[in-house]
Amino acid sequence: MINKLKLSDRLVQVASFLPKGAFFADIGSDHAYLPCYVCLQDATARAIAGEINEGPYNSAKTTIENYNLDEQVEVRLGDGLEILNKDETDQIVIAGMGGALIRSILEDGKSKLSSTKRIIAQPNVDARNVRKWFLDNGFRLTDETILKENGHIYEILVADRKIDNSPYSDSSREKQLLFGPLLLKYRSAVFMEKWQLEYEKLTRVVAQMRNANVPDTSKIKQYERELAWIEEVINDEA
Repeated sequence: MINKLKLSDRLVQVASFLPKGAFFADIGSDHAYLPCYVCLQDATARAIAGEINEGPYNSAKTTIENYNLDEQVEVRLGDGLEILNKDETDQIVIAGMGGALIRSILEDGKSKLSSTKRIIAQPNVDARNVRKWFLDNGFRLTDETILKENGHIYEILVADRKIDNSPYSDSSREKQLLFGPLLLKYRSAVFMEKWQLEYEKLTRVVAQMRNANVPDTSKIKQYERELAWIEEVINDEA
């Protein structure tokens, strides 16, 4: 008897943003736990698990076989969205990577996304990069959440193919891209903890940059502006 598949809280939260009957691709699926978890709970769901490396690819195949999900989950070996046919899936999940890499995967695979209804991204760092890509490519940020698990803080971004009702305001767009317009609105305890830590980290970075032989004044100015934004937020003045 196969044990019930257990996911991390982070991936359970990611899965919660998939609709019933989803047909989605999980890019960088590792052991294919997320696709298998979703399909075990929803017999009408289908998934493609994408992996670039043979080790995780083989692990994903084993997981799928162990849970008898061959009819619902397919694993493919390849780089990013190149594993997909054009307009093949309705949803895309990319979780557990840096924001710059997620953005690169989406940008390189744009031709595969013309009928994608929803993208769920969980960047480990630099969520701003992902938000900016959504904004520039016809996806409206419709949900955001932040959680802490095992000492790490994670942001999850959900974007749907809509161009109306932008969550951004023209006057505060750069600030909202940094914090997340929806996260900034609700300011949970985890959100506040994250930005207190970021403030301390960025303060140290700026101090080191000022002491450099040739200080990068434009970069220092940018970081000082971000520090002022963070200070407003953690002091609840924004």
